[in-house]
Amino acid sequence: MPLPAADAILTVSSSDPRKRFPRSARVRTRAEYTTVFDGARRVSEPLMTLHWLKSDTPARLGLAVSRKVDPRAVGRNRIKRVLREATRHLRPWMTAGDYVVVARSAARTASNTEIRQAFERLLRRLGALPMPGADGTMPPLPPSQSEPAPGASPVEPAR
Repeated sequence: MPLPAADAILTVSSSDPRKRFPRSARVRTRAEYTTVFDGARRVSEPLMTLHWLKSDTPARLGLAVSRKVDPRAVGRNRIKRVLREATRHLRPWMTAGDYVVVARSAARTASNTEIRQAFERLLRRLGALPMPGADGTMPPLPPSQSEPAPGASPVEPAR
């Protein structure tokens, strides 16, 4: 018997691993945050401060959005959601290491686009994200995706 529509939506959205931000991509413990704060490079903008500690592990994100930024949980969660989504899309191009974003109170009134753009600017200022290509449209593919599979013949583009 098929699930009712509401149950099907909940089942798909809560169990689909592609929709979640994996634990391996998060800075989680107090000790990890302390390590990043103590030894990281730091850059700031009016909306946020970004701390970056280089390491050999793939890029991990930690978020610090306090009640001083927005007293309402829904506002704090919006800021975190936007930053997680931006990281999810940028992570293949980000340099390995731990990143911790500390939001500032100006982020409360900023739009989602402004928050995402500020985050990308900070990553580029740190040198943790490559500059956009000459045409400014897309960053280059990560090395694992730009090389053809062994034994595969190159495909000529359609004209």
